[in-house]
Amino acid sequence: MRIGAVLKQFPLALRLALREMRGGLKGFYIFLACIALGTAAIAGVNSVSSAITQAIASQGQSLLAGDVRFELRNRMATPEEMAYFQGLGDVSLSTGLRSMARLPDGSDQTLVEARGVDGAYPLYGALETVPQQPSADLMARQGDAWGAIVAPLLLDRLNIAVGDEILLGNAKIKVTATMAREPDAVSEGFGLAPRLMLSQEALQASGLIQTGSLVENAYRIRLTNPDASITTIRDDSAKAFPTAGWSIRTADSAAPSLTANITRFSQFLTLVGLTALIVGGVGVANAVRAYLDSKRSVIATFKCLGAPASLVALVYLTQIALIAAVGILIGLVAGALMPLVAMQFLEGVLPVPAEAQLYPSALLLAAVFGLLTALAFAIMPLGHAREVPATALFREQGFQSSRLPSWPYVLGAAAFLAALAGLAIFTAYDRYIASVFLGAIAFAFVVLRAVAMLITAIAKRSPRVNSPSLRLAIGNIHRPGALTSSVVLSLGLGLALLVTLTLIDGNLRRELTGSLPDRAPNFFFVDIQGSELDGFRNVLSANMPEGKIIEVPMLRGRVMELNGVDVAKVEVPPEGQWVLRGDRGITYAKNVPENSTLSAGEWWPEDYAGEPLVSFSTDEGRELGLKLGDTVTVNVLGRNITARIANFRNVEWESLSINFVMVFSPNTFAGAPHAWLATVIDPGATAAQEATTLRAITNAYPTVTSVRVKDALDVVNELVGQLATAIRAAAAVALIASILVLAGALAAGNRARVHDAVVLKTLGATRATLIRAFSYEYLMLGLATALFALFAGGVSAWFVVARIMKLPSSFLPDVAVMTVATALIMTVGIGLAGTWRILGQKAAPVLREL
Repeated sequence: MRIGAVLKQFPLALRLALREMRGGLKGFYIFLACIALGTAAIAGVNSVSSAITQAIASQGQSLLAGDVRFELRNRMATPEEMAYFQGLGDVSLSTGLRSMARLPDGSDQTLVEARGVDGAYPLYGALETVPQQPSADLMARQGDAWGAIVAPLLLDRLNIAVGDEILLGNAKIKVTATMAREPDAVSEGFGLAPRLMLSQEALQASGLIQTGSLVENAYRIRLTNPDASITTIRDDSAKAFPTAGWSIRTADSAAPSLTANITRFSQFLTLVGLTALIVGGVGVANAVRAYLDSKRSVIATFKCLGAPASLVALVYLTQIALIAAVGILIGLVAGALMPLVAMQFLEGVLPVPAEAQLYPSALLLAAVFGLLTALAFAIMPLGHAREVPATALFREQGFQSSRLPSWPYVLGAAAFLAALAGLAIFTAYDRYIASVFLGAIAFAFVVLRAVAMLITAIAKRSPRVNSPSLRLAIGNIHRPGALTSSVVLSLGLGLALLVTLTLIDGNLRRELTGSLPDRAPNFFFVDIQGSELDGFRNVLSANMPEGKIIEVPMLRGRVMELNGVDVAKVEVPPEGQWVLRGDRGITYAKNVPENSTLSAGEWWPEDYAGEPLVSFSTDEGRELGLKLGDTVTVNVLGRNITARIANFRNVEWESLSINFVMVFSPNTFAGAPHAWLATVIDPGATAAQEATTLRAITNAYPTVTSVRVKDALDVVNELVGQLATAIRAAAAVALIASILVLAGALAAGNRARVHDAVVLKTLGATRATLIRAFSYEYLMLGLATALFALFAGGVSAWFVVARIMKLPSSFLPDVAVMTVATALIMTVGIGLAGTWRILGQKAAPVLREL
């Protein structure tokens, strides 16, 4: 039909639609709930993400504690570099490293993130302490001890209080206050240990800064000219100091990794919310079909009075659009309120806006998603209703049809679905992942449809059984208008998503708390000086005689160029960007390292003395697009070194043993100062033995940093648990949508159930017989759907864990039990709750309509 004709009919269609809606929204409550739930999930996730990312951008100076930051690893700025910094504005230096804080009597110790700051810190923002005093006073020297501000967690770990003394390296430290808020903590990144902040002088006195120590020196600058171009500063600094090897961060990008991670995580949760919305789309289709079925007499009257089919379709399309708008509005209100709730939990952990506000782009995106979903799933049932003749409607026939409606409706539904997918991909941070996710959902719908057809075919060909209730249940599964397709579609996708996320979470937790700690080293020891190596080895061997000790030289370097091209100009996929972000640990070796095997090329001879060569890890090299013979330029200690790729190695990162992306030929760093990294592996070591070893190493070598791997895994496991909670909450939204759709599908079939129940009761069936029949039907459908969810979710989780995360994957029996129980409880419970009223229906009114 032409656009002009539709526009002419629209006023009449709108008037008729509004008149029909005076009776309320009966039959559309599931429709409203599905649209509101999915819209709220998408609006809420994107609003919270926008709130945090905008807070990071608006609070950039405080989060960075400066306008611009130059970070150097393992070296101080040269006089020339320092002069350049001072020419830009006020400069503040902070030095960070990890070390061991211990009690004066050597009875206990713990890993800390030590940070030395100068008197100018912070240039922006405020350091909040308890008690609140000037930081210079709190960190001043008091007799033979230096003052320090510590995180409350450090007090708990060492069982000390403010005013007590501890040792850090060779320095005596007096705890003068606890840290309530560190203004630039977010830009400093994730820490494995509690903060210990002290003066630069105290850090120098500790003796922790030695040749080869892993030290970060950050020079923060408050620009004299606040309007100075950051791009100009970057370009000028690169021209003046091309081999400096520093990383530059500015206030408008104070925490790029955090911002990117929040964006990625919100994208994932948005896709899960979109899944809930699409699952709800099935409910929309069921609700529209049931509503139109209830309007048979009205549609017949319209047609008998001469209303064209196009007007009838436009009337109900207008109703659907108006009701969808109500559901979207409810979802937007709920989504707009989510940041207010989230900020109560996130304040103090992440930057949050100072005042509540709306995020129009997030709300608009959710509204468009909701509208497209409603229209995409409502058009097909509308097309079926349009094409049914009035005579069929007066004979009480419904809208069940085995064929598709006319091509304009099919084309319209396809166009809205394509727009929905296109919008999801276009707005995604990682479009490839979004494409794969949407493709998986589409494939799941096809498979679910096939599963429903398979269940129907099996029921149709099943042998005759003696039980009347079971025979009736099997017949209900394959008869025309059966609930099979609706139940499988509505419940299958939500359950499969829940199984997938639960299995991924379970495998990760089992790996972090079970098999991984058993395979991983007991300890990592960092910053071992060459002169200490023999004595360190003797102390370690005396305390863990059965342990296997591995030692390697270690330096820090930043990748500057690939094949002579600045890495800033190289396009790298997201999964490979971490190699180029910040400094990397690097080493040299005469032989192929343990836990590595060559995948391409040859290893250099032990006495090799030619041009610098490097061995690159296979997966990371492939992600960067590198091949044998390519060159890699790294900056080490302020010097650029270019090496040619001689070979690639398969690296077992999951072992948590000593592994490096880049291993250089020994002649590359001949004479360069460096420290050593060591691990000890003793699967039979007890917790008491590990504690004794840690105490012995810390007391004998106070400048060596000891990291107990199990403690680090506990921190990671806690973080994974927090992320899993958010993911499970998002998956729960999809499952709730599935429950709503299931309830709607069962409610939509109640009209046919009324007729069935009345006829069967007239023929002598008892209420108990009908309850058993319906129970058997729901049990079989729920069990079949649960088996599909277990299979689909298990395969998806295996792919993510085994193929993407490269970790061992196994099926968890408790997940199977939970899935089957959930499916059976929902199908039988909701099914019987909906049909209980039917069983008490009087026969006469129904028989008169047949």
